[in-house]
Amino acid sequence: MQEQLSNRINNLATSQTLAMAAKARELRAEGKDIIGLSLGEPDFNTPDFIKQAAIQAINDNYNSYTPVDGYVELKEAIINKFKRDNDLTYDLSQIVVSTGAKQSLANVAMVLLNPGDEVILPCPYWVSYAEIVKLAEGVPVEVPTSVETDFKMTPEQLEAAITPKTKMIWYSSPCNPSGMVYSKEELRGLADVLKKHPDIVIVSDEIYEHINFVGGHASMAQFEDMYDRVVTVNGVSKAFAMTGWRIGYIGAPTWIARACNKMQGQITSGANCIAQRAVIKALEAPVSEISYMVDTFKKRRKLIIDLLNTIEGFVTTEPEGAFYVFPNVSHFFGKTIKGHKIENATDFSMFLLEEALVATVTGDAFGNPDCIRISYAASESQIEEAMKRIKSVLAEA
Repeated sequence: MQEQLSNRINNLATSQTLAMAAKARELRAEGKDIIGLSLGEPDFNTPDFIKQAAIQAINDNYNSYTPVDGYVELKEAIINKFKRDNDLTYDLSQIVVSTGAKQSLANVAMVLLNPGDEVILPCPYWVSYAEIVKLAEGVPVEVPTSVETDFKMTPEQLEAAITPKTKMIWYSSPCNPSGMVYSKEELRGLADVLKKHPDIVIVSDEIYEHINFVGGHASMAQFEDMYDRVVTVNGVSKAFAMTGWRIGYIGAPTWIARACNKMQGQITSGANCIAQRAVIKALEAPVSEISYMVDTFKKRRKLIIDLLNTIEGFVTTEPEGAFYVFPNVSHFFGKTIKGHKIENATDFSMFLLEEALVATVTGDAFGNPDCIRISYAASESQIEEAMKRIKSVLAEA
């Protein structure tokens, strides 16, 4: 019965990205031609060389429980990847492989947060950050940014957000949903603030690392004075089109990694054995193996920005990475369009779904109520048709 559910689950918000995807599927089942631009999922197939590694693992009879923190061979591949791509040196005790980067984040929250501990979240942030923090009985502290500041938190904002209760700061770069990338100089500015607060742990979510259109990806852990306080989160879902394979990982101080290993051992144990063997092959491959996906995303980025710029009322920055645009749509708030009263981004996103048959995600889910997230992990023809529909239904605004 409903009243027997825990406060924990009753207070947990539903993932808005998954909820919008479910609504879109429901409308498709009714026969409506929905263009889905809501999910953060590449529309490519997993590269063949990775699939072949999985097939080989099946034929080699990998079918037993895996070590909680991952196969040694995979952890070694992750260590080599960190050194090759990020100039970060980790050892086996600092790596934990999990069932997706989402579990990696949840592990970190559960092992570090006590009730009332604060976690600084520069807005916009990935939809699950705040809910994971709350599930671990922490307190999300949102730091607002805007399209005018390229959706980046300044050192001054960080300093102002820190209190005696601050335990962590979480951010992603490239950012989901804004697509913005913190440069090494910008990260150094944040690090200079954090130097004054040595007990704060930094969680750097780098899942979109390779989908970067400006080059020069920077990691907070590259700074010698930050290394012992940074949890670097990554995985293979985005860059290698392996969302359903569910493999993420962290490089972290040994004491945090051991705690995550202990936590994971009581929740899921080790990640899928076949997926782990395939990921070894993925991480051993040169980054050039996936450059065709990045080149395609860059082309689509230009297309969708050019089309959005023809729609009056959208204010958009050019994303530097990932595969999203995050336009400010507050121009439409307070208007009634085709019988729909638009009060906020949630109303606007639902209006686009019902009238334009285009699925997006409200910025409310990402801590920014003035924007919506639009994924361009879709074909050029779908992007063109979606923008055409949106422009058409907004002609009455």
